[in-house]
Amino acid sequence: MNTIAIFASGKGSNADAICSYFTNHATIKVGCIFSDRKAAGVFDVALKHTIPSVYITKELLQSPQQFLSMLNSYNITFIVLAGYLKLMPVEIIAVYKNRIINIHPALLPKYGGKGMFGMHVHEAVYNAQDKETGITIHQVNEEYDKGAIIFQAKVVLEKTDTPKNISEKIHLLEMLHFPREIEKVVLESNIKV
Repeated sequence: MNTIAIFASGKGSNADAICSYFTNHATIKVGCIFSDRKAAGVFDVALKHTIPSVYITKELLQSPQQFLSMLNSYNITFIVLAGYLKLMPVEIIAVYKNRIINIHPALLPKYGGKGMFGMHVHEAVYNAQDKETGITIHQVNEEYDKGAIIFQAKVVLEKTDTPKNISEKIHLLEMLHFPREIEKVVLESNIKV
């Protein structure tokens, strides 16, 4: 059984979709949900799906060996960043090389990098008057939004679209594609569990 850890900083709508998708899956399960915000809505998602959750303290972030030990205690084989805003420690990236997946609410390399998340991205797309935008699912490396692209999906924008409309269109793409692309990556990997 491959076991996913989900990392999120917000309300957890992507985490909820992922947990629902892998409920009763034959070979993949969500083993734990991590968040760096004490009051993050994603903790409610963990309760809803009866999945263990962990608050990531500064101490834990600064102790990669302890962090890795915790991931091992949940038998984590893949990490999924679903709206997690911090850089992953390099030690975790090294151990989980090509097994950390992130989603970005734009067509990378456009509108990526530090500070480009959520409505910041949609406002940038709106201000640039782009005719399309989309999502990028990519591997995680030591830099924000620079890992190898796994998958992209596009949506056409209308002149009447506001940043809020753009956000809603992106959310639909995320719900449709993110769980399925995670499944593909996990199933196509050579991880023996």
